Amino acid sequence: MCLITISIPLTAQIKYSDGNDSWNPNQLGNHRAVIAFSGSGNVAKTTIEWRRRDTNPELKKIIVQDASGKEIQNIKTENINRENGTIFFEPISGKGTYYVYYMPYVDEGTANYPKGIYQKPEDKANTEWVSKIKSNFKENAAVTEIQSVNAFNSFYPMEVIATASETSALVAKNSGNSFLVFPEDREHSIKLKSDIPQRWIQKGVQNSFADTAMKGEYLAFQLGVYALEDLKNVKVSFTNLVSTTGATIEAKDISCINTDGTRYDGTPFTNTVSVSKGKIQAMWCGIDVPQTAAAGTYNGKATVTADGKSKEINLQITVSNEVTKNGGIDSPEKMTRLKWLNSTLAQENTVIAPYTPLTVNNSEIALLGRKLILSPNGFPAQIQTFFTPEMTSVTTKANDILSAPIDFHFVDASGKEVQWKNSGVKFTKKEAGIVSWENTATSKSVQMDVNASVEFDGFVHYTVKVTALEDVAFNDINFQMPMQPTSAKYMMGLGQKGGDRPATFDWKWDVAHKNQDGAWIGAVNSGLQFSLRDEKYSRPLNTNFYLQKPLLLPTSWGNENKGGITITPNPKSVVVNAYSGARTMKKGDVLYYNFNLLITPFHTINTDFQWDTKFYHKYSPIDSIAKTGATVINIHHANAINPYINYPFIEYKKMKSYIDEAHQKGLKVKIYNTVREVSNKAYETFALRSLGHEIYSPGKGGGFSWLQEHVGDDYIAAWFVPEIKDAAIVNSGMNRWHNYYVEGMNWLTQNVGIDGIYLDDVAFDRITMKRIKRVLTKDGHPGIIDLHSANQYNKSDGFNNSANLYMEHFPYINRLWFGEYFDYEKNQPDFFLTEVSGIPFGLMGEMLQDGGNPWRGMVYGMTNRLPWSDGADPRNIWKLWDSFGIKGSEMIGYWSENCPVKTNNDKVLATVYKKNGTALISIASWADADVNVKLNIDWKKLGINPAKATITAPEVTNFQPAKTFTTKDEIPVSKGKGWLLIVK
Repeated sequence: MCLITISIPLTAQIKYSDGNDSWNPNQLGNHRAVIAFSGSGNVAKTTIEWRRRDTNPELKKIIVQDASGKEIQNIKTENINRENGTIFFEPISGKGTYYVYYMPYVDEGTANYPKGIYQKPEDKANTEWVSKIKSNFKENAAVTEIQSVNAFNSFYPMEVIATASETSALVAKNSGNSFLVFPEDREHSIKLKSDIPQRWIQKGVQNSFADTAMKGEYLAFQLGVYALEDLKNVKVSFTNLVSTTGATIEAKDISCINTDGTRYDGTPFTNTVSVSKGKIQAMWCGIDVPQTAAAGTYNGKATVTADGKSKEINLQITVSNEVTKNGGIDSPEKMTRLKWLNSTLAQENTVIAPYTPLTVNNSEIALLGRKLILSPNGFPAQIQTFFTPEMTSVTTKANDILSAPIDFHFVDASGKEVQWKNSGVKFTKKEAGIVSWENTATSKSVQMDVNASVEFDGFVHYTVKVTALEDVAFNDINFQMPMQPTSAKYMMGLGQKGGDRPATFDWKWDVAHKNQDGAWIGAVNSGLQFSLRDEKYSRPLNTNFYLQKPLLLPTSWGNENKGGITITPNPKSVVVNAYSGARTMKKGDVLYYNFNLLITPFHTINTDFQWDTKFYHKYSPIDSIAKTGATVINIHHANAINPYINYPFIEYKKMKSYIDEAHQKGLKVKIYNTVREVSNKAYETFALRSLGHEIYSPGKGGGFSWLQEHVGDDYIAAWFVPEIKDAAIVNSGMNRWHNYYVEGMNWLTQNVGIDGIYLDDVAFDRITMKRIKRVLTKDGHPGIIDLHSANQYNKSDGFNNSANLYMEHFPYINRLWFGEYFDYEKNQPDFFLTEVSGIPFGLMGEMLQDGGNPWRGMVYGMTNRLPWSDGADPRNIWKLWDSFGIKGSEMIGYWSENCPVKTNNDKVLATVYKKNGTALISIASWADADVNVKLNIDWKKLGINPAKATITAPEVTNFQPAKTFTTKDEIPVSKGKGWLLIVK
């Protein structure tokens, strides 16, 4: 066994060792004491100085076994507490080794969401045996070591607690101080919050810290602050570090991540750290040693201050002659990647392909396939798109989205509408990636300051600041978007499943239960998503966790739940009216009526990418994947090369070797990596915990035993993989972990060669998505991103729609995989088109739940994914694609008035894939029964001479038999099925 020991001159140190997974923790727990019994008789007594971090150990069961694993029934315990516990047991095998398991648990819950429940004490001891134990019974068994089931579960040394008397003595010795500082190196993460580790008692209070670093390395270290009274505003400052020869590492290259840095959006991060009396706070610091630093020993000071009191720590850093590559980040176990938390990589708003630079002509702003025309008040007068109904090209013919300008209406208490005087649109920024403008509108009672911008992908952001110039009462403040009926055919969001827009609509805010603050309304080739927010907007948690951090009700739009949205059609317009209801404002009061718009579609659909890119979604040998016809491998987590969820940095050498082989054999490889939860195997777990709730969400703890034993409390337990005991913790919204994530993606692209990522839901916003796309596509890398989501329309997800929730990311996604709980049998075509296919946004997708419906899928160019869904093998359809030569064909969907083929049954739809002199027709039925249909073919549009035309159905296993039809035949279509027909 591997013994972990240190030499301590003051007191004998119990040996802590690694049990090499030699027992079953699910029955016995993760920890045991090894006892040597050398006495005689049938009672053994031992006192275990276990120094436990868990509370109430007397409420946990104790199991004693002999060396062979036989459980001993006769056990009695005495004085069980956090510092030690006395155990009597019957030594059934005589002299020798016995094991005391002192934290046994049972896993309840589900396989992927376990709940470790610690077993309660049991008294099974025979009363006759117990009667032999007298009060003066002497110890006759010794603790030889304390073992954890493996090294990862060990409490040693940073979670082995000091005793109350040791802590009291330390406090007494340092009376008069408001806090103590314990410097600690990067290899010993401070993990305890309420207990001093025994290691600090043994080391004593230190006033210096020494370590070594290579040139160019980021050297992390900790200053553990132990509060002897309540502390506010704890900060760390640094002097220059100067060597004996006068060389300098400047103070600006030393920082503390707990108090200073850069947010995910590039703005400065500052944080106030407070520490309650008796608590410990790890202040993680880093020295960015310049690559040009001269070798030598550098001295300087770190000063910890709190409430005007300070403690100086002498720093002595020895810089070796060796130069590190990549700032040491190739060794994340050394905490070198904490530097990534403050990264600004890929923050510049450069235009990302296929988008084109914005151009401004007077009040018109043109962007890829779209145009935004401003009114003098700064709001949109008109929004146009230029996409064809087929979504495969852009024309000069404008599709108007609006029937009248978008505007706010302030109705005062007398029912009169406020009249404005506008300053006029003033452009404040005209760049390729972003154009910004402002306008100030004033009336007698109120002022409205509008600051807005549009980005190259079609994202429009408005900050609308309303200030009362006098005391004023309003019957309503509302925002109206009058839309052209032709651009308001479909709707998704605000509790509506994707599909045909209801004739009238009435919605009220309910943030406690519903993740709803906007919707998408549009046609296939023109639409708008709107979302209503205020200045306090904070991104909620998603995927099962919404109710634990829901939306905040916007003070303006919500107005104490008086606000809502109605949609009302009239002959010339569909009016979206977001009202906020009656309210009063005192002079000087400010409200923010902020809103975002996304102009859809984002670009044309890339049909050739769809036919060329065939995903294989499993870690398998590359040769076996190549034989399937797949072209891109998606590596999920929980396998040999990507074991740990959203932390793909531990087995990266194996991953690189696999990717290198795939590239040699003409395949691409993408990996699972997102932000939503992060593995407990992350080297930085406790450094991230030191940041409070910045990176990890607050929560009620629980879950897998490791989390309870080491993280303790105040977290949300997320996905768990039982085979490798990978236990994830939920991330909290928008924070500096996104900077780390961007840097990690860059590192994986440049050093491991990944071809993109597979996103399993998304817990970051479009700022991070743009940065990710930039680093993934840098230097000619393909940077393929596909997005998977389970249907979010349920209670725990807040009744949102996946496509509506993630639309801000669609400009950068290459493929959608909207999977679990999307019903491919019961939903209508308008649902598939809007909520699953991606086509109205310039995307294409794949199916998942129960393998999807292959006939209906092909109407949208979708198959399912190999080999994920049982009994749903797309290879035969792929073969048909290739034999027909679908690449290079023109896809003309049933939704386009230009589709040259229709059926005589409006429940049986046809999409055409057209090539020179030939076409592949996909038909699928939504009829309630088996039907016979006739094809209505516009031969001129199809470009085929009907006199010479043949219609054949090639045999496709598990899809259709081989069959030939004439142009006049009725074609039998089974309920829920269809055909793929080749016309020549």
